[in-house]
Amino acid sequence: MSPASRLTIDLAAVAANYSTLTREAAGAEVAPVVKADGYGLGAIPLARRLTRAGAKRFFVARLSEGIRLRQALGGGPVIHVLDGCPDGAAPALHSAKLDPVLNSIEQVQAWRTSGGGPAALMIDTGLNRLGVSALEAHSLVGQPFDLIMSHLACADQPAHPMNRLQHSRFMDAAALFPNARRSLAASDGLFLGPDFTFDVVRTGICLYGGGPQGAPDARIKPVATFEAPILQVREIGPGGTVGYGAVFTADRPILAAVVAAGYADGVLRAASPKAYASLAGRACPILGRLSMDLTVFDVTDCPDAHPGAMMELIGRHIPVDAAAEAAGTIAYELLVRLAARAERRYLDDTPW
Repeated sequence: MSPASRLTIDLAAVAANYSTLTREAAGAEVAPVVKADGYGLGAIPLARRLTRAGAKRFFVARLSEGIRLRQALGGGPVIHVLDGCPDGAAPALHSAKLDPVLNSIEQVQAWRTSGGGPAALMIDTGLNRLGVSALEAHSLVGQPFDLIMSHLACADQPAHPMNRLQHSRFMDAAALFPNARRSLAASDGLFLGPDFTFDVVRTGICLYGGGPQGAPDARIKPVATFEAPILQVREIGPGGTVGYGAVFTADRPILAAVVAAGYADGVLRAASPKAYASLAGRACPILGRLSMDLTVFDVTDCPDAHPGAMMELIGRHIPVDAAAEAAGTIAYELLVRLAARAERRYLDDTPW
């Protein structure tokens, strides 16, 4: 068999992060967000493990995600669909016992016309994405909603004035529905302080190893380890170039490892030239531009470099936030882009 990249997901670490976030939430319910196939790590195994850890409410984006999750988890937890109730979706939402997050007056009307039932209401407080306006919220006073929600635009910047502005707007809007629970914060918002946690916190990236505010945090355990094998170790003399465009030129003798991972595996091409890998705990800088299936790293100082040795691209030595920063992006994008052709394995401490 040809060598393959390998993605290891530590479900015990996910459960530990859930416990940490629950403590930080100080009484608010922590509801995992498992949209986009659990940020690329596998929504069903993640949700099953989080259910055992105590999670009773989940968020997905698409109706299809909600249906699959309901089939996997059974009738126990609440599953919210962030897309709400688009045209024609009501029968499937009812059939799968999914709770829509209603985003417009039209969606509220469609849901009520279909027979209604448990639902959340999204109120826009400044992100200008999905949600009813404050004025539209006043027109819905008296209608039953189980959860009133909004979403912060700048929670990864604690000092940004938008946070307090949206908090104030949310307080005013939520007061119109005194019998509904409230949810404003996602992972970053949870760490803005107790004023932002309300009743339900929607946690995603911090469950999966990303730190609040896009930086590694000692409280958050790493979850994903992405590795790829060395295919070849080669010597490059001074003046030798590496990769497309010949953008790297060696100024000394270099020992280079050609690794079986590229942008087809989810390693972002923009990671050149700042990214690095780890071999036996030693940092190995990238050499030149990575390509579709291959990346070259400097292993001059690594006596363990040999064909078949696995190099870590994300993991204990390279936090997902650090890898994302090197690629000029965020941990969210890095995780969801990890390709399906990587061999996957799940580590767990308890059976399903």
